[in-house]
Amino acid sequence: MAHKVKIYTTPSCSYCGMAKKFLDDNGIKYQEFDIVQDKAAREEMKNKCNSWTVPTICVDNGVVIGFNEAELRDRLGL
Repeated sequence: MAHKVKIYTTPSCSYCGMAKKFLDDNGIKYQEFDIVQDKAAREEMKNKCNSWTVPTICVDNGVVIGFNEAELRDRLGL
């Protein structure tokens, strides 16, 4: 089953890079939003996800704050 995945990142965040590598390595397609450059994405992350932490990863209707591999595996059924 394909999941709808959004990841909110900043360019200097090493955990963002690790999260994207994990998603790429597992063949998970995602939309990335750089909250430094994209003010609308920053507001969406704050308001919809109730987060100021990167990476914030939205999987379907759930949110994973930070790079938590175990929680991502669980939400993605890996």
